[in-house]
Amino acid sequence: MYRTQPSSLEAVVSKMTMIYWRGEKFWLGKLKEHPEIMTQGRTLKELETNLRDAYRMMILEDVPQDHREKAIAV
Repeated sequence: MYRTQPSSLEAVVSKMTMIYWRGEKFWLGKLKEHPEIMTQGRTLKELETNLRDAYRMMILEDVPQDHREKAIAV
């Protein structure tokens, strides 16, 4: 049986390292594990949210909108 969304028990949280610094107007940052992902935010909290969003967009870049998800053991 396929589900479009995993249950909370199936959800996996990946922890990554945020590298960040203060620019002239914004906080800038990237993910240490994915240095190609870089963004900015007015606050550190906004920067962290933007990095999460950028990561999710990257991993789902070529996935169609009507995709399905299924948890598997690896």
